[in-house]
This record gives sequence, C-alpha cells and structure tokens, in this order.
Amino acid sequence: MDAPSDNAPAQASSLPSGLQISEEVEQRFNLVKSVGEQCTHDDELRDLLAKKAAPVCYDGFEPSGRMYIAQGLMKIMSVNKLTSAGCRVKIWIADWFAYMNNKLGGDLKKIRVVGEYFKEIFQAAGMNTENVEFLWSSEEINARGDEYWPLVMDIACRNSLAKIKRCMPIMGHSETEELSAAHILYVCMQCADTLFLEADICQLGMDQETVNLLARDYCDDTKRGNKPVILSHHLLPGLQQGQTKMSKSDPSSAIFMEDEEAEVNVKIKKAYCPPEIVEGNPCIEYVRYIILPWFSEFTVERDEKYGGIKTYTSFEDIVTDYESSELHPKDLKDALSKALNKILQPVRDHFKTNSRAKNLLKQVKGYKITRTALSKEMEALSVNAPNTASSSAAGLQMSEEVEKKYNIVRSIGEECIQEDELKNLLAKKPTPICYDGFEPSGRMHIAQGVMKVTNVNKLTSAGCQVKIWIADWFAQLNNKLGGDLERIKVVGEYFKEIWQAGGMNTDKVGFLWASDEINGRGGKYWPLVMDIARKNNLRRILRCGQIMGRSETEVLSAAQILYPCMQCADIFLLEADICQLGMDQRKVNMLAREYCDDIKRKNKPIILSHHMLPGLQQGQEKMSKSNPSSAIFMEDEEADVNEKISQAYCPPRTVEGNPCLEYVKYLVLPRFNELKVDVDGGNKTFKSFEDIAADYENGELAPEDLKKALVKALNIMLQPVRDHFKTNERAKNLLEQVKAFRVTR
Repeated sequence: MDAPSDNAPAQASSLPSGLQISEEVEQRFNLVKSVGEQCTHDDELRDLLAKKAAPVCYDGFEPSGRMYIAQGLMKIMSVNKLTSAGCRVKIWIADWFAYMNNKLGGDLKKIRVVGEYFKEIFQAAGMNTENVEFLWSSEEINARGDEYWPLVMDIACRNSLAKIKRCMPIMGHSETEELSAAHILYVCMQCADTLFLEADICQLGMDQETVNLLARDYCDDTKRGNKPVILSHHLLPGLQQGQTKMSKSDPSSAIFMEDEEAEVNVKIKKAYCPPEIVEGNPCIEYVRYIILPWFSEFTVERDEKYGGIKTYTSFEDIVTDYESSELHPKDLKDALSKALNKILQPVRDHFKTNSRAKNLLKQVKGYKITRTALSKEMEALSVNAPNTASSSAAGLQMSEEVEKKYNIVRSIGEECIQEDELKNLLAKKPTPICYDGFEPSGRMHIAQGVMKVTNVNKLTSAGCQVKIWIADWFAQLNNKLGGDLERIKVVGEYFKEIWQAGGMNTDKVGFLWASDEINGRGGKYWPLVMDIARKNNLRRILRCGQIMGRSETEVLSAAQILYPCMQCADIFLLEADICQLGMDQRKVNMLAREYCDDIKRKNKPIILSHHMLPGLQQGQEKMSKSNPSSAIFMEDEEADVNEKISQAYCPPRTVEGNPCLEYVKYLVLPRFNELKVDVDGGNKTFKSFEDIAADYENGELAPEDLKKALVKALNIMLQPVRDHFKTNERAKNLLEQVKAFRVTR
C-alpha cells in the first residue's frame, strides 16, 4: 500500500544560512520529518533536501525470528514516505550482526533464511521497492573489506570502552550486564555502516540513537563533512502491561505479520487497555502509529445505543473520546483488530499461495528464538591455568632426528605448552608452520633483533616454515606512532632490513603484512574474529591487555578489545602449528587453545613463550623505546653500546634481576655458544651460564669484567647491521625516517 500523503500546506522558508527553501523542498521535508519521533537536526535535513535530489537513507534489521508488526508495517510506511520524497533507501540486512548478538544461536544459515522471509513480507505488505536496495551486510563488507575494516578500527581507536558500552541498548542489552567482546565490536561496526553506505539519513528506532550519535561524533572528530541526519522513529510497546518493547520470545506481547485473523483477535482482546487511560496504553499506541498513518482514519463500529459508527481522522479526537469514556476499550479493540487484519490479509495470502514464502515461513516458525548465553565451560577456563590435557604423544618413540629437532625447537621457549604435543607434531609433520610477529612501532631494540634472528634460525634449521606477521593494523589499533599507518609501514620495512642484515636465514621465512593478508582473506578472517569475540566475555578479553603493554585497570579504548580477538584469529588464519612469541603474549595464545576446545578443533597450536629481556636500569621489567637508556638498539654505534652497558645496573655477586647477566644468558651464549672474559691479564671462556653464575656469585667474575665481555660480544653481533645501514641507501633512508618518528602511544 502506498504511503499516505502529507496534506499539510507547504510554505516557503529559509535556512539560517539564508538559503531559500522552495515549497517543494518544504513538502519533502515535512514528509521525511514525519517518519521520525525525533530529528537531529531539522535545519540539516532541510539543507540536505534542498541540495540533493536523491539523498541516501540507511535502515536495517537483524534477521532473528518472526517479524512482528512494528518491524513490518512501521518500516513499510517509513520507507514508502522516504522514497516518495525522492530518497534512495538502503536496507541493511544485518546477518553478521545477528550472528554476533547470538541470535538463533549464531547459526548463519538460519539467519539467512529469516532475512529472506523478511524481504518476502515487506514486498507482500506493500513496500514500494523501486528505490530500495536490500544489502546483506556479510556480502557488502566482504566485497569492500579494505574500506570497511580500517573504518571500524579507527572508530574503535577513537572511542573509549566506556563510551561504546553506553550504546548497548542498540542490541537490547544494558552496559551493566555480562557482555561479550562481540558486543563491543558490534557497536563499532554499526557506527561504520552509516559511513560505509554513504548515508545522508539514518532512519532507525529510538533505541539506536546512541550509536547514530556516535557516527556524528566520529564525523566531527575526523573533520568529515556531511554528517548523517538522524531520524529516530517511535518504538511500539508490547501488548501486555509494562512491556516497553515487543518480544519475539513472548508471542503474547506481539502481533506477527503472518498471524491468522483469529490470533490477532485473541491477542488484541487480551491486550492491556485500561479505560480512560491513554498513557502507556498499547492499543491506543497501535492506533496512533499504525492505523491512522496507514488509512488516514480510524473507524469504530458500534451499536447505535453505544454511539454508532464513528470515523476519526485525528489522534487528538480519539484521545478526547477515550479519556471521557465515550470510546470504550472493547470498541477500540474491536476496531483495532479489524483494521490490523485488513492490513495483514495480503501477507497471509502471499504466505499461503507462494510456495517459496510458505517454505520460508515453515522454517522460521521451527526456529527456537534464542540469544545464547556465554558458554559456562569457556568462562571456567582461565587464561592463566596450565593446560592439563592428556599427552597425545604418550609412548611415542621418537627417532634421533626428531629428538634433535625437538631439542632445537624447545630451546627457544622459556615455556612450552605442551611438550608431548610438540614431539608429536615434529614426528608427524616434516615442515610445521610457526607463527611469529611484531608491531612496527619505532627503533628495534636488541631483544627484538638478536633474539628473533636466533630463534628463527633455530626453527628453520629444524625444518619449520616461519610466518612473521608484520602487525601494521595492530600497531594502529594500539595507537603506536600516533596510529599513522604510513609511518608504521616504514618501520616494518626497517625491521626487515635489520633482520636480514643481522643474519636471519630467510629461505623458509615469509614476511606477511597483516593488512594485506586480512584484506585478501577477509571472508575467512572476520567471521573468525567475530566468533572468537562472541564466545569470550569482556572481562576475559580484558585480561589479555598485557599483550599490548596495557593493564586491565587502565582507561581503554574499544580497540583494546578488538586487538586480542584479532590476534587470536591470526593464529588460525595462518594455520600455525606453533606460536613463538614472548611470555607477555601467553594469555592470548592460551585463548587460541581454549577456542579450539570450545569449537572441538583438533591440532591446537603449541605455545613456545620466550623470555622477556629486562631494561638496563634497575627495576625495568622490559626495554622501552621511549627511554633510550633502557635499551640497546640494533643500529646503535659502538660508543653508544659501550656507554649504555657501562651505566647498566649490574650489582656485584647478584644474579637475580641483573640485566647484564640476562643479556649474556639470552643473547650472547645462544649466538656464540660461549662467553670470553678477560680476567687479570688472562682470559677465561665460559660454555655454560651455570658456570658464569657460579663465578659471579662468588666474586671471581667482577661486574666490570662481565660488562667488558658483554660489550665486546654485543658489538660483534651489531657490526653487520651498522655496516648495512651506512652502505645501503634504502636502509639508510629508512633509518633516518624512523629516528625522526616520535615514539608515542
């Protein structure tokens, strides 16, 4: 059925800017404005309609079960008004959003069926689809993922977690209830949808207003013009007392678009409709927001002794009669039932005569309406708990060759989960895939350089294929280098130059830019991220903040929730058998193993967590790029290395917490298999750290002698890198740029 015309007289007007508004534009404005209970802002809407003949309007829905009358009739009336005013309407079928919100148990096939059923109803009930596009979110996002996901990530970076949580009503949640990480991702994605679809107008319910305002705030923040105008329509209540919204899980609260006539009659008969009371009366609201807009009148048929037939053309007259008892609840209900059944009859006919529609409805009615709670089993798993799975290699006899490979690979990690799984892997797979990675975020310190070169060379010598993940998008999410992706890419190239100059054997090594790989395989990657996010509650993801150098007590952005879910997904995208990362990354690696448990996936990734070198000064648990005295950088000059080590904390006879001894243990001995120390005019060669520690604790090895030997060894390791950055023009240019970048978060 066509939208009712707006009969209000149109008058020419002008905007504050002085722009004259024609009668035609004013008429279009009144028609569009009538769609919303609230408009932000009227002048912007007038200006838009004056300048643009066919503005783009964004509307959407989560396919999540049978369609109730508010979703059907109100949307049809709104869309028909908008198209008659010249708008192009893009209806976003939010299948991925229903998935994240655990609708229909997160079953995408069922969600797809419901989306098709919705389309059938809209067309059967009279939606004019001439200027309407139905767009599946999954298809549109996959087709233009290189545009969409950077936008989502930027929105996440620019908004605090607290601000995003305030948008939870858009999913029917409150910010105080138990949330999953997917709820945070959902808000950032819905905010991006408006901009991705280049919408001039957002036409959604009042419950969606917070996220629409978020999109306007983002436009202000990024100096983006043409902020979307927000039209927020009224939300119809449920039919029972106190129900602020209809609920699909409570059929008595709602009329569904294909309900039979008898069902409509019974539901309206039982509906809350207190005599003489208009406020909070759902039957009165249905008349106001459905019947009057649809027919432009409301006819009550009564016996003459009760007032006879009366046709109302204004809501005010209905209110007056109802409050004065001239219109009785029973008569109101009878008239309401008759009007609703008249509207719904074409839909019923369509679903009885059209075989495709009939089949869709049968499937949809068979679905259980659910929003699955987070798995109790997943909640019980702690990211700090040791894995207690039984050995998959119990009794496995390893060949000498496999034993040798195992010893090489195992030597990389301070911790290995599980050792039997590692032995089993090496026995069964000649070329296992090892995942390593880094955030390009400034100059490279020696732990990132020398330790990674040593570890990668060990892995490749043991037959592993190493995939080094250049986590450019992750550095951006973590606001490294101010989130400037061009600078981040420069740093990534500089890192590659260092590793190759520093002696990394790259025959079995692939350097993979995260942005390129994710864009190339977004159809696989992002559903994985969403599934990880929806299976883990927010508190649990917050405990992974350490991977970004954060604590869960800090004021976090939404990006810090997205980051762990993405890093967990990286492991599966790269099909990694082994995760070789620092101890500070252990929690997210454990998250990946537990995700395997949850989805019954075999071949969980083995975690090799290497030692984290401390800073050079007392009490510095990690090197810091923002504090040059705490770290040796890979292209430091010999004099710089000498000075930093001379100033380093190195208490006599104390091994624990001594950074100089740690550098010997984790850098020098693995590279040279020995440490040569000049002592009293002679020299002594140590082959084991235990011997070094023993001599140091008993005073035979003095701090100054240890430092001299350490300086000499470090400078031997770093000299090829220095030479490369002095003689290679590309490397020299990269280093100049990197040194000029301010290290920031």
